[in-house]
Amino acid sequence: MFADWHPACSIRVLVRDGEVLLNYMGGAWIPAASARSVEVENPATGDVLCRVPLSGQEDVDRAVTVAAQAWATWRRVPPVLRARALFRFKNLLERNFEELARTITLEHGKTLDEARASVRRGIENVEHACAVPTLMMGETLEDVAAGIDCETFRQPIGVFAAITPFNFPAMVPLWFWPYAVATGNTFIVKPSELVPLSQQLLFEMAHEAGFPAGVVNLVHGDAEAAQALIEHPGVAGVSFVGSSPVAREVYRAAAAQGKRVQAFGGARNHVVVMPDADLGRTVETAVESCFGCAGQRCLAGSVIVAVGDVYDDLAGRLVDAARRISVGSGLEPGVTMGPLASGRHLDRVCSLIQQGVDDGAELLLDGRGAAVKGLPRGHWLGPTILADDGSSIALAREEVFGPVMVLRRADDLDDACAMVRESPYANATSVFTQNGRIAREFRHEVGVSMIGVNVGVAAPMAFFPFGGAKGSFYGDLKAHGKDAIRFFTDARVVMSRWF
Repeated sequence: MFADWHPACSIRVLVRDGEVLLNYMGGAWIPAASARSVEVENPATGDVLCRVPLSGQEDVDRAVTVAAQAWATWRRVPPVLRARALFRFKNLLERNFEELARTITLEHGKTLDEARASVRRGIENVEHACAVPTLMMGETLEDVAAGIDCETFRQPIGVFAAITPFNFPAMVPLWFWPYAVATGNTFIVKPSELVPLSQQLLFEMAHEAGFPAGVVNLVHGDAEAAQALIEHPGVAGVSFVGSSPVAREVYRAAAAQGKRVQAFGGARNHVVVMPDADLGRTVETAVESCFGCAGQRCLAGSVIVAVGDVYDDLAGRLVDAARRISVGSGLEPGVTMGPLASGRHLDRVCSLIQQGVDDGAELLLDGRGAAVKGLPRGHWLGPTILADDGSSIALAREEVFGPVMVLRRADDLDDACAMVRESPYANATSVFTQNGRIAREFRHEVGVSMIGVNVGVAAPMAFFPFGGAKGSFYGDLKAHGKDAIRFFTDARVVMSRWF
């Protein structure tokens, strides 16, 4: 029945100032049962874009019910036909690429180029999920014993949910639900209430692509909706991206109920610069790694470790390069760094900067008090660089998640690796060197999941696993690649003997 799925028309949800967004459930846009809502603002201008409903238990129950009903049929659709729906969705993403990127910039604040790059990364995951007919293949072995054959099959499990963050409004949900529905599950997305509009647009495209009613669902909300999804007995698994303390609690709560769970936490990524590094390229890459997306990404290289006598030259170059960053609205040409996502987040980042100074860190470049002409209500913070000797507990152990670089000294490679291993996080790290032996030793000793060699943002492509270790990840199977297929399916093993 799904072989030639062609919807009659596209639904385009028009959002007007002050309007409360709708949830998407069972193939239709419906108002939330909850009367609670909050404003969504443009972080560059302070203008209200819309209102987002704070859905509650009743809304989550409805989403789970329609997703469970859809799963009974969707799981029986051949993988090749499920992939065709994803191909249509991918084509719509390409067609609406610029509109989606501009929507991300409006609600999040990152520059248009940064938004475009994140959309491209999301599309790459959809492309990879389209290969599900081969990705889901099992294995067989004839005569594991006399006359007995053994086979494995991968089968979908049920209803999955994702609770996603504000920093990549379109990309992060696409880490999860394309793989889930490709493998025969149904899905519910609960985006951050700070950035709901990108998901609104994505689900309009999903509707136009012709996914059957209930296969993909959108529930807006805050912590109440997230908790309801985590605890709902009809949800088989949960994907979460956010801070480490919350990730740890999500993992505990979901795992205690026997659910599949992958909870991605925070990061404090170190970039190690050896004396033989190409400093020109290193500085350019390190500055983009730390200050790109205003530092609001889990792969930001926020701690620069200068090894040996490279410190003074590197520090001067980093400060000079950071001063050249242009702060402003991400929609304006020539702007290279946008605002922080909210006033509350801006206050938190500034307090951590001050805590670092109070602990004894030296302020090499202070971005506090940054202002943009004509945009007095924007959440502005300029690039900030602190030199720390390791005495600041806040700078060493807290995920700042803003445009704040910490510069540290190390005597040698062993000393630098020790600094990385001391961190409670183990998401990503990089080394800049022209020595292959050093690079090999670094990747072997550093104890971090995603490693870059002369690469500032060690983000793997969609066909490799994405995720950290220690306080950066709670779970077993990570996002992307083969891990995604394993997470959303169960391996069924069949032993056969015929008399």
